[in-house]
Amino acid sequence: MPHERPARGFTLIELLVVMAIIATLLALAAPRYFQHLQHGREAVLRENLAVMRDAIDQYHADKGAWPPSLQALADARYLRRVPVDPITERTDTWVELPPVDDDDAPGLGVADVRSGAEGVALDGTPYGDW
Repeated sequence: MPHERPARGFTLIELLVVMAIIATLLALAAPRYFQHLQHGREAVLRENLAVMRDAIDQYHADKGAWPPSLQALADARYLRRVPVDPITERTDTWVELPPVDDDDAPGLGVADVRSGAEGVALDGTPYGDW
């Protein structure tokens, strides 16, 4: 009588148990992962706004006038380029705000910038209010 070798591999039940464990772990980890991605986008948005506002202030201090646009800041090399809004993933959604209390040129140029992204951040504040 020849010697029989035991069957190799996993049973269907064993495979289903392993897949259930992996699915459970993914269900726990995926929301945290996407929350961390969103937190990163918001941190980049805050930094982009700070850099652009600083460039606007430097332009105004150097030239005595507000820049006509964000692109003018890039053309004058105050910025390398107009940054991408990390929420909208576009460069043309920035909201350029004119000066309101400048006696020399009221309403001319860009005195502040905000994100044109719709929605609310993780802390509950609208992106447009940053």
